[in-house]
Amino acid sequence: MRERTASMSASAGDRLSGEYLKFTLYKRMKALEDDPEVPLFFGRLDYGSSHEAADERFYIGRRHVTDERGEPMIIDWRAPISRPFYRASRTDPMGLRLRRRFGFQHGVVTAFEDEELGTAPSTAPSETPHSAILAAEIERPRLGPMRDIVATIQPEQDDIVRGDVTTSVCVQGAPGTGKTAVGLHRAAYLLYAHRDRLSRQGVLVVGPNASFLRYIGDVLPALGEIDARQTTVEELVAHVPVTAADDLLTARVKGDARMAEVIHRALWSSIRPAADALVVPSGARRWRVPAYQADEIVAQLRDRGVRYAAGRAMLPQRLASAILVKMELSGDSPDDRVQNSVARSRPVKQYVDALWPAMDARRLVRRLLSEPAFLAESSAGLLTDAERAAVAPVPARAGGARAKWSLHDAVLVDEARDLLERTPSLGHVVLDEAQDLSPMMLRCVGRHCSTGSATVLGDVAQATTPWGVKRWDNALAHLGKDDAHIEELTLGFRVPGDVIDYATRLLPVIAPGLSRPTSARRATGELQIVPHGRPLDAATEAVQKSLVEPGSIGLIVPDGLVRQADAQLTRAQVDHSVLGREDDIEARVDVVPATLAKGLEFDTVVLVEPADIAAAEADPLTGLRRLYVCLTRAVTSLVVVHAKPLPAPL
Repeated sequence: MRERTASMSASAGDRLSGEYLKFTLYKRMKALEDDPEVPLFFGRLDYGSSHEAADERFYIGRRHVTDERGEPMIIDWRAPISRPFYRASRTDPMGLRLRRRFGFQHGVVTAFEDEELGTAPSTAPSETPHSAILAAEIERPRLGPMRDIVATIQPEQDDIVRGDVTTSVCVQGAPGTGKTAVGLHRAAYLLYAHRDRLSRQGVLVVGPNASFLRYIGDVLPALGEIDARQTTVEELVAHVPVTAADDLLTARVKGDARMAEVIHRALWSSIRPAADALVVPSGARRWRVPAYQADEIVAQLRDRGVRYAAGRAMLPQRLASAILVKMELSGDSPDDRVQNSVARSRPVKQYVDALWPAMDARRLVRRLLSEPAFLAESSAGLLTDAERAAVAPVPARAGGARAKWSLHDAVLVDEARDLLERTPSLGHVVLDEAQDLSPMMLRCVGRHCSTGSATVLGDVAQATTPWGVKRWDNALAHLGKDDAHIEELTLGFRVPGDVIDYATRLLPVIAPGLSRPTSARRATGELQIVPHGRPLDAATEAVQKSLVEPGSIGLIVPDGLVRQADAQLTRAQVDHSVLGREDDIEARVDVVPATLAKGLEFDTVVLVEPADIAAAEADPLTGLRRLYVCLTRAVTSLVVVHAKPLPAPL
């Protein structure tokens, strides 16, 4: 199909239609791209009561495939008829007689496994038969970007994936529970089930950083979905160049939800009461709108709740309408052309500029950040003197073209832009690692799905910013989705049991209210704690030993040791990349700064100096959460190398 599409020529009646057709063919080719080593099907469903032959048989796969006659050969995993593959059990076979799983290696079928469902249960209802193929697929070595999990989706994950498009869902997921994959597959499912609606409205995936987006970037295209846009909060608020960083207190205040009201006050305070009447000459006559009437018109517009720019655009017509009423009362018969002419006249424009001046989001925020008196007026009763001093210090920062903006400043500009003109809403937004966003950042993302739904993914135990989420109900309120359904995933499929048990020693300190996660992995991983006087030497040796086994290797180090770790591996002649520098997701060995480890996974993790990773954060609790993230990146084995004493919980 891809070759056939590529061979087509775009013949159209005009140039515009031809370009549109070319773009359509290009999108079709992109949607058909696939890895030849990834099997197109992975399961089979047999319906019927006969033990010899199935009344109906369906193969389940990643795409819908038909034969030359149009008959289905493979059913898309998202189709309703495919759901029993994920949900059927001995106690509830959902009409199935047999479920078959296929095992593959390099695109070739190597095994299959049958599960009889139409017979009486041979195990207790609470027991789930073990699937060797399912376990092998989950534990298959990882190399390169994240792959889809359509062959291994579990019932509790399937419930989230197939949730209604109008329902927002928040997934609190422990490390290794597949929350990121669930969120991406939910996006793929919604694009399949509601294609007309979401192809018009759009789907957005928001990740924590560019490295993470590169890591997950192939999941949706592998499922044939290329219309979803992937971005970061930094890109969403790229209205100003971010070249500065805020200190901890300043970042906390700027990220606080109270700043939304501060900006709201600052913007609307620019509207002034009318000082004089509006006078519009027309021929030999002069038409007047008294000051009190102009103020009433402004108040009516504000009471409608319009955006600032929209209200300013309406005001000339409202003033012109008031003048037309006076013309009609005097016996004239003005029409719409007269009203438009009055609205565009110089006296009306000048009057509107005085009452409702034009505003710019960047200038407004810069004034707040550089004029303590203006900030004090706008934040009266909201911020303390110390908080105001943190936001707009004296002497004020340089303004104009020399002004430097931080990420939190950019978020404030985005808030101001939305007060000026409404942010267009998309049909669905997937927000990953949401626990690290400030209330103002959550408001920013929420504006992009104000009339749509959202899938919010995160783990409060992995909140590594001082302003991070402590409670999901508060975060969802800032997002504008306080009616979202909260799901908790605690059964892990990625992190081995002994590794997760070791990492969760930190949970009573960093997130005492969370349920302790467990691992579904039958085979335990390899956990080594290696005290060593020269930890980078020991870490390099551990990396070299791990190269004997297949799979990816992540050398996670404190950010201050990245250059030394890079040099050490280079001297040892170990081919590697440095995450955040090259971002080579195809490399077997990555040097990973601790601050970039979130969301990633490696077959083997070699972690250096846990105490330094924890101590690198200004807040001790945040440091332990950062360490918790780093400890839970391993899929097969974890080697912890240290010279300094381990943190007390470990």
